[in-house]
Amino acid sequence: MGGSARGSWTGHVGFVLAAAGSAIGLGNIWMFPYRTGVNGGAAFVLVYLGAVVLVGIPLLLAEVLVGRSARRNAVGAFRAIRPGTAWPLVGWLGVIAGFVILSYYGVVAGWAMDYTWRMATGGLAAMDEAGMAESFSALTGNGARQVFWQALFMVSTVLVVSRGVEAGIERASKVLMPLLFGLVLVLLGYSLTSPGASQGLDFLLRPRFDELGWDGVLAALGQAFFSLSLGMGAMITYGSYLEPDQELVRPAFLIAAMDTVLAILSGLVIFPLVFSFGLEPGAGPGLIFITLPRVFTFMPASSVLATMFFALILFAALTSAISLLEVVVCFVVDETQVRRQPASWAAGAVIFALGVPSAVAGGFLDLVDGLASNWLLPVGGLLIALFAGWGLHDSEAADGYAGTSGSLRGYGPWRFCVRFLAPVAVAIILLQNTGLFGG
Repeated sequence: MGGSARGSWTGHVGFVLAAAGSAIGLGNIWMFPYRTGVNGGAAFVLVYLGAVVLVGIPLLLAEVLVGRSARRNAVGAFRAIRPGTAWPLVGWLGVIAGFVILSYYGVVAGWAMDYTWRMATGGLAAMDEAGMAESFSALTGNGARQVFWQALFMVSTVLVVSRGVEAGIERASKVLMPLLFGLVLVLLGYSLTSPGASQGLDFLLRPRFDELGWDGVLAALGQAFFSLSLGMGAMITYGSYLEPDQELVRPAFLIAAMDTVLAILSGLVIFPLVFSFGLEPGAGPGLIFITLPRVFTFMPASSVLATMFFALILFAALTSAISLLEVVVCFVVDETQVRRQPASWAAGAVIFALGVPSAVAGGFLDLVDGLASNWLLPVGGLLIALFAGWGLHDSEAADGYAGTSGSLRGYGPWRFCVRFLAPVAVAIILLQNTGLFGG
C-alpha cells in the first residue's frame, strides 16, 4: 500500500501539531508542574531540558526516521527495514502499548468529561475540599458512570481517526491545539493576577539546586522520556505519513518545545491559584479532581473558569488518545488491507472493552498503568534506540535522516546521542523501575 493510499501530512504544520498533540497529555498538567516544584524548581527544568535535547529529541527523531524510511506502521516498518529478523517485535511492543494505554487512558479522560459537564452545569458548586474528595470517590467508585464517559470519549476519538490522516487527525489537531494553548493562556492571565502568583512562581521557577538531588535528576530524565510519547509507536506511525523531502530536525525541536511550554504554562496556571487559597500543592488526580475544583469555588465566574480548565484537560487527553488509536489502526490497515473506517471502529471497540475492567475493578487501572509506564514504554524506547543507533548501518541511518532533501544538518550529534546517551538513559529509567535506585 503506497503512501498516497495511506494518506500523508499536508505539510510541516500538520505533522508538528499532531505529534505535539500526541506528546501533550495529562502528565504535562498533573505531573510535570508538581515534580518541578518539589525537585528544585528551575533546577529541575534545566535538567529536564538537557534530557529532552540529549535523549528525548534523538529518540523522537529515531522513531520518525524509522517510520518515514519504511512508510509503514510500527510493525511493518521494522519488517520492511530488517526482514526475517526479530526487530518487528519492537513494533509489536508499540501496538500492544497502544492497546493497553488507551484502554485505561479512556477511563481517566472520561473523568475529565464528567467534570467538564458538571462544572458547566454547576454540579460541583460551593463544595468544600472534603466534599470534592467525596465527589471524586463517588465517580471512581461508580463503574457504570465511568463506562458511560469512557464510551463517549472513545467514540470521539474514533470519529477523528476514522476520517483519515488529512481530514481527521490533521484537521482535528489544527483545531484542538490552538484551542489548548488558547485556554491555557486565558487561565494564565487570571492566575498571574491572583494573590498567590508570587508564591506559585517561586515554587515552580526559582532554581534550588540543593533540593534537586539524584531522585530529582531521575524524575527529570523519566519525564523527558515519557512526555514525548516515546516507545509506543506513535512517532513511528506519524513519521510514516511524512513525505521523503520533509525535514526532520526542526519539527522535532518544535514538538519538544510545544510539549515543554504547555507543561510549564500549566504549572503557572495551577500553583498561583493553589497558593492563593492556602491549599497544599500536590500531583496526579488529587490535584486535578479535588484540590483545583475547590480552588475554583473561591473565584468569580468560577463555573466558566472551571469549565475552561477541564476542557483543557479533555483536549490534552483527546490529542494523545488520537495518536494511540492511530498506532493500532495504521497497523490493521497496513497489514490486513481493511479500510480505515471499519478498522477504526473495530479497534476502538476492542480497546473500549479492554478498558472496562479499569472502570469497574478497583486497582486494575493502576496495574495496567504500571505495566505500560514501567515496562512496555521503556523497553520499547531502549530497543528503538539500539535499532537506530546500532541496528542501522551508517549509510542507512544517514539516508533515512536526510530523506530526499539531502540535508544532514545535525546528523553527527544525533547519531552519537542515539547510539550512546539514549540507550544508557533509558536503561537507567528501566533500572529505576526495578527499585535499584530506591525509586
